[in-house]
This record gives sequence, C-alpha cells and structure tokens, in this order.
Amino acid sequence: MKCFFQVVSGFLLAGLMHTAATAGEVLERVQRSSELRVCVWPDYYGISYRNPKTRQFTGLDIDMSAEFARELGARLHHVDSSFATLVDDLLKDRCDIAMFAVGVLPQREKFLRFSQPYLQSDIYAVTSRSSRVVRRWEDIDQPGVQVAVQAGTFMEPVMRDSLRQANMVVIRPPTTREQELEAGRVDVFMTDYPYSRRLLDNAEWARLISPPQPFHVLPYAYAIRPGDDEWLARINRFVTDMRQDGRLESAARRHRLSEIVIRPTAR
Repeated sequence: MKCFFQVVSGFLLAGLMHTAATAGEVLERVQRSSELRVCVWPDYYGISYRNPKTRQFTGLDIDMSAEFARELGARLHHVDSSFATLVDDLLKDRCDIAMFAVGVLPQREKFLRFSQPYLQSDIYAVTSRSSRVVRRWEDIDQPGVQVAVQAGTFMEPVMRDSLRQANMVVIRPPTTREQELEAGRVDVFMTDYPYSRRLLDNAEWARLISPPQPFHVLPYAYAIRPGDDEWLARINRFVTDMRQDGRLESAARRHRLSEIVIRPTAR
C-alpha cells in the first residue's frame, strides 16, 4: 500500500464524507458491544511492541489502552496497524481509535482528528559504532551518505525536506532499517526516541546520535476518524486524567520513556 504522505487519490477524498462518524456513534457502539478496538503498530518498541517469541504485547500504549478499556467497561481488542496504513485503517472503521504514539502531522490532520498530546519526541540518528561515515550529526547530510527512514513515519517528509546532499532511502516492510544498516546498504537511519530504545537496549553495535539542538520536535497523540465530537471529548478526558493522576508517568517509567512525557502544567 502506498504511503499516505503521497498524493491521496480522489477516491479517498470523496470517501471521507461517507466514512465520518456521526455524533456519539463510536462511544455508543463501544458501550453497547462492550468492546474497544484499538489500532496499534506491533513493531513500535516501548509503545506497542509484540514480542516475536512470546507474541505478547508490551509498551506504554498497551498499558494505556488497557486502562482506557477498563474505564469504558469494555473488552480490549488490539488491531494490527502501521503508520503507512493508519489513515485507511481508521477511515474504513477497522478500529475505534489508534493508540500508538501517533505524530500530529498536517498531512494526517487532513483526514483524522487527534486527542490532546501526551508525548513528544525529536528525531534521532542511529548508526553503527564502527561507522567511519557518520560519527556526528553534521556528517549525516553529506554527499554519498545513505540515510534510511521508515515508510509512513513523520521522519519521511521531514528528512525529504531537510536533506540537501545525502540520499534518502525509504524502507518498507518486511525490510527493516536495522537490517539495511547492518548490511551496509545505508549509513544511518532516522528514528524517534521510543524506537531508538529498541536499538540501545538490544544491539551492542548501534550508536545513537542526538541533534545538537532541537531539530523537529513533534507531539504524539491518539487518532480517530472525524465527525464524532463526543468520542473525542471522552478520549481527551482520559488523556487529561492519565496525565494528572500519575498513570502516564508510571507507564513511562516502566518502559523507559519518561524523557518524552508531556507533563501537566502547574495550576
């Protein structure tokens, strides 16, 4: 499936009016069926990661989705999604909400509605410890450097606009950025803070390079299809509560993501 950052077909645009929820529809359906369908990206380490050996989910938004389902008195059903299929999955009603730290981007806001943000992350670079090509942030945008990004992530449009001399390589499943880096086909890949933890926790060969100053800090939120203000209001109430009562902070500590939590401002 083509990345949604590409030109969206007239068919999808025309279908927006048909797929939009009506006021209160989703919340009423969740309460009636006692089931909450939550889209997650199973490869998002620290956020919504499915262990390939145990097939069990772990991550901050796995915990938060369980909390939300508990509040709604609903059974939780996780639906596999990704950043490349996010818009399609929501508009075609495959899930009631996407809970996997979705970056709030103008391209996505054209088709989706977002909750209040609860996390924020800058862009980071991952290279190999043995690399002689990329040692500092300044080495990335140089002639001949192969810079990988995951298809559908916010790094794709940002790096496309930012790189002037390096070559951007878009990685699509089943290929991974780590495989391409280890094989030497790319020199560095760009990612956010949660995904960088995967490499730092599991790959001794990996080295993280942070930007010398803020590069492109992006808020993360939950996403729904448009047209249901009552459902969005209920989600925002949950986000406000989890930020203020310590549940978000506690989950962030468990999954080593405290650095990117958006904390409530003092009253």
